[in-house]
Amino acid sequence: MLTLSSLRTRWAALVGSFVAVALGVGVMTAMGLGLAATLDPPAREPERFASSPVVVAGPDRLTVEVRRGPGTARVSQKLARPHPVDSRLLAELRELGPVATDGAGGAAALDAVGVDAPVADVRAVVGDRARVLTGDARRQVDPSYERDAEALVAVNSLLGTAAGVTTFVSVFVTASTFAFVVALRRREFGLLRMAGATPGQVRRLLLGEALAVGVVASGAGCALGAWGAPSLLRELVAGGVAPTWFAVPDAVVWPYHVAFWTGVSVAFAGAWAAARRAGRIGPVEALREASVDTGVLPRSRRVIGFALLAGGLGLLAWKLGTDPAELLKRKTYTTQPMLLITAAAALAPLLVRPVVRLVGAGLPGAGGLLIRENAATSVRRTAAVAAPVLVTVALAGSLLGSAGTVAEAKGAEAQARTRADFVVTGEVGDALRADAARSVDGVTTAGSASTAVYVVEEGSALVRSDARAVTDVAAFASVSRLPVVAGDVRDLDDRSIVVNEEWERHEVGRSVRVWLGDGRPVRLRIAAVLAQGTGDNGAYVTAANAGGAVVDRVDVRVGRGADRTAVAAALEGAGGTVRSAEEWLAANRPGTKAHTRLGFLVVLGIALVYAGISLAGTLLMATSARGAELRSLRLAGATRGQVLGVVAGEALVAVVVGVVLGAAVTAVNLAGVVGALGVLSAPVGVVVPWDVVGGCVGVCGVVAVVAVVGAVGRR
Repeated sequence: MLTLSSLRTRWAALVGSFVAVALGVGVMTAMGLGLAATLDPPAREPERFASSPVVVAGPDRLTVEVRRGPGTARVSQKLARPHPVDSRLLAELRELGPVATDGAGGAAALDAVGVDAPVADVRAVVGDRARVLTGDARRQVDPSYERDAEALVAVNSLLGTAAGVTTFVSVFVTASTFAFVVALRRREFGLLRMAGATPGQVRRLLLGEALAVGVVASGAGCALGAWGAPSLLRELVAGGVAPTWFAVPDAVVWPYHVAFWTGVSVAFAGAWAAARRAGRIGPVEALREASVDTGVLPRSRRVIGFALLAGGLGLLAWKLGTDPAELLKRKTYTTQPMLLITAAAALAPLLVRPVVRLVGAGLPGAGGLLIRENAATSVRRTAAVAAPVLVTVALAGSLLGSAGTVAEAKGAEAQARTRADFVVTGEVGDALRADAARSVDGVTTAGSASTAVYVVEEGSALVRSDARAVTDVAAFASVSRLPVVAGDVRDLDDRSIVVNEEWERHEVGRSVRVWLGDGRPVRLRIAAVLAQGTGDNGAYVTAANAGGAVVDRVDVRVGRGADRTAVAAALEGAGGTVRSAEEWLAANRPGTKAHTRLGFLVVLGIALVYAGISLAGTLLMATSARGAELRSLRLAGATRGQVLGVVAGEALVAVVVGVVLGAAVTAVNLAGVVGALGVLSAPVGVVVPWDVVGGCVGVCGVVAVVAVVGAVGRR
């Protein structure tokens, strides 16, 4: 009964927590429904051979034995160049029944055919020479199959990241809100203790409120997520991230269960620390009210904060020293900031006063003095307002900044790897490479094909490495500028390979066993080793080891005295798509993938909404408890406008404190990325998303001012 009575009288103080939990559960529900759609996509009819009951396709996977524990296991990777259905097998299939082809080249180049015959007979004829596909498996040879599979992986990653960050932010905001509620209700809890309430009863009161809020808010959030999920999935389709057929699955209930119970747990967990603190408030709190916050950083919080800070910095340093490439991966720079954000928030009361003194030093006049001193002495209020701003700024700067910095380094690497003046892509062949070289003196052309090589590392993993197969090693060395750290690219021949430092074996002269793009095993000598860089410095082989790949790119370098116009004209007449090196680099410049940027923007949008909710709720609660203080200002002669200016100034100072702390977290995370680039011999530069960060700061500032001025205006 006491809990229900408290909820009726304190509902305004809990609105922020209710909205935060409901929004979080709504987002998690929508994301969960999207994840369910990626895990169990709807069955669809085949496109290429819909009328054929059986499809025979060439082998498309490399399978090898590796060590796993005390025994061995078979692992596989998709081949860069799948095998075609050979003419002998095709002739045998024709004896079983009608064979359908789609006109993709001659018989020797067919990657798949449809067969109208009993599946048992087809399997008996094919044996292990090819794949026999029936039912839904026939879609594996459709042009859209691989593209849709990659899109589903991208959607799964996007939604999973957004759901994880949403959970983190919702716990953060809910815990911060409940902690501030306890700070404002010190006198109430002291009076309850004086009336005979035990610490356990006070804790149960607050946890009961949190549980009630969590249950109701989670139910509302599930309804909100069910309503919003179709719109979310339609936007993913419209943005080209998800396949066109992507939709909310029918009769799926697990996302609702996960979201609901997560929401209840978030509310309960967010109130747990605050409830323990409330239980420790003694009766003496009812007899005094301090205007200056004291004891705002208990020993336990101080220990946790410094432990998180040490853990975040230690983990960053450890990865930088042992596996710097890990710091450049999206999963790492997405989760890494959370430790430091939590540490900064936990230690915020310790940092508020020095930061306020720093940012408020230039505030003029008596009003400025009052703003600075109020913000510095009301540590709990300032820290509670700064916390959501800290989260938003740190996430915006760290996520988009890290992604942009890595993308910029990849682009610089791609530019540094070529000396070409023109790049020809598409269906290009021997005629282009020969005619372009003969038509104009002083021109060097080097053709290459996209392929892959596979290697077993540590005896237990089959690793694919993208590669390019070059047709003329001397010409290729002339038109390229590879980041060689050992050996010489010009030593590459049909019995050797160029690798990078990421390979387990990367000593010049050492032999490695690799499988080519078509699955053939060969043993090649390492001719040169490239810097690891950002991970885009792949392997290089000769055309003899291309695994059946055909030339799809020709780099053209124009020597001194040669006529660039004549070279361009000769290339245009030879076929393919001709572009200057600058145009080709601009079109193929590595960057942040669309789904990655969209995912980060979704995460930042969620964080910004949470920041607005938390800011408005915290300031409304804080202002409602400052009635006597504001009346004292009026009695001392302050005008209404001056009072509004003071409270608005305090709110903005608290926002700036959050910006400073968020910027510090961002700087540490970007320093880790920059350090990793330096260790990996990659181009180093820092990209800061000033527009996004500035927008987030502006929104937080406007929300803070509107909330506090509106609260004072109603008084």
